[in-house]
Amino acid sequence: MSYQVPQDIDPNKIFLVNFSRLEGRMDPHYNKPVYTELWQSLSSRTYPLSSIRSNSLYIFSGITPPSGSDAYVQVDGIPFVRSGDFTETNEIDFSQLLFLREDVHNTIMRNSQLKKGDLLIAIVGATIGKVGVYDYTKEANINQAICAVRLKKTLDPYYVQAFLQTNIGQKIIDRIKRPVARANINLEEVGSIPIPLLDLSQQESIVKIMEDGRTALKQKEVEAQQLIDSIDAFLLDELDVVLPEIKTDLKSRQFIVNRSALEGRLDPSVYKDGIKLVSEKYDNVKLSNCAWINPNTSFKGKDANTPISFIPMEVINECYSEISSMSEKTIGDSSGFTRFQNGDLLWAKITPCMQNGKSVVVRDLTNGLGCGSTEFFVIRPRTSQLSIDYLQALLHMKVVRKTAMLYFGGSAGQQRVSVNFLENFNLPLPPIEKQEEIAHHIAELRQKAKALQVEGRLQLEKAKQEVEQMIVG
Repeated sequence: MSYQVPQDIDPNKIFLVNFSRLEGRMDPHYNKPVYTELWQSLSSRTYPLSSIRSNSLYIFSGITPPSGSDAYVQVDGIPFVRSGDFTETNEIDFSQLLFLREDVHNTIMRNSQLKKGDLLIAIVGATIGKVGVYDYTKEANINQAICAVRLKKTLDPYYVQAFLQTNIGQKIIDRIKRPVARANINLEEVGSIPIPLLDLSQQESIVKIMEDGRTALKQKEVEAQQLIDSIDAFLLDELDVVLPEIKTDLKSRQFIVNRSALEGRLDPSVYKDGIKLVSEKYDNVKLSNCAWINPNTSFKGKDANTPISFIPMEVINECYSEISSMSEKTIGDSSGFTRFQNGDLLWAKITPCMQNGKSVVVRDLTNGLGCGSTEFFVIRPRTSQLSIDYLQALLHMKVVRKTAMLYFGGSAGQQRVSVNFLENFNLPLPPIEKQEEIAHHIAELRQKAKALQVEGRLQLEKAKQEVEQMIVG
C-alpha cells in the first residue's frame, strides 16, 4: 500500500508527485498540485494549446547601462522602459521614464530594441507578472527586468496580454518563477508559457472585453482622483486661506528677512518659496505650541514579551492615509524603531515618501502601542483643542509637502525634512468642533474615492472572469 499524505495537511505545502509526472523541474513550487491541476485543465480543452516560443519570432531581454555612465539624456532620447514603469492597468507610464542616447540604443543595447506590438513581461522581483504591449511607433529599449516577445501573426499580442492578466495566466507565471531571494524567470521559461491558440476572431473578442474592463477601471480612478484632488481646495476655502501668487521676476527674487523671522534655516528658498497657511478667519499658531513633535513613548515597566503593533513605511497608503496591514513585534524587539501610541500622527520625513504623502493617524494598536520605521516623525496633540485628523489633513496638502521639500537635508536620494519645518509650521486653528467637521468631511471624500476605485477593480476582475469563462469554460 503506497503512502498517503494525511488529509488534514495543506496539499500545497506537503504533497507527493510521481517521478513520471515531473516536467523538467524538480523544485516543489513548480510541482504544487494547484499548478499541475491547472495545466491538466488547460490541456483538456478542445482548442489547441501552444506555447509562446512556438508563436514568436524573437524573445529577448535588455541590460542597464553602467552606473555613472553618460548613457542617459534628459529629453528627446530613446525611451528606456523598466518594470516599474508599468501602471496598474499594465500600460506604460511615460511620466517617469529615463531616456537613452540614440547611439547607446544602437550600439551596446542594439539587441533589446522595442518595436510597436512587442509583448512585455516583467520577469524579475516584485513586479513579476506585469504584462503589457509596447503600443508606440517610436523605438524604445528595456532593462533586464523585462522580457520582450515579438510574436508571429498567429497570436495577437493584446490577446496574450489579456490571457496572462487573468487569474489563470497569473498562476501560470507564478508557477514558472523561481521563488528565491529575488524571484526571477528566464527567457527559456517565458517561451514555455502555454497559450490557448484560439482563432483570431475569438482573440479579438477577448481583447475587446479586457479593453472595456481596463477603460472602466481608468474612468473610476479618474473620478476617485478628482475627489482626492478636491480636498486641498476644500481646506483652503473652509479656512479662508488665500495662497500667495508665485512671482519669478528679478524684483521678487530679491528680498529682506528680519533676523527675528528666521526659523532655524538660512536658505533663501525657504523664505522666498515657502508657503504659509495663514487664515483670515481663525487663529494662526505654531505647531510646536499645540503639539509635541517626536514625544517620548515610554515602554518602561512593561514586560519585554508584551506584543505591540509594527508599522513599516510600505504599509501606509499615501492616497487614503490608511494602513493596509499591521503586524506585531514585542516590546523587547522594538529597540531601534520609532515608538508611538494610539492617536499619534506618523508623518514620513524621507524622500520620496514625504512627497508622496505617506502619513497616517494610528489607532487600534495592539495594547495601544506600536513601533515602526525610523523615517517617521511622530506628532501628538498637547491639547484637546487640536484634532489630530484635522492636522493630518493639513500636513497632507500638496502645497505643504512642496514647502517641506525646501527643508530637505542630507545626501541625494536620502534627503529628509528637518524638524524645523514642523516646529515652525503655521496652522489655522478653528474651534475643535469645526476641526472635527472638516476632518469628517475629508474622511468621507477619501472613502468615496476608495469606493470608486474598488468598483473599477471589480469591473476589471469581472472582465478577467469573462475571459477565463470563454477559454476554460
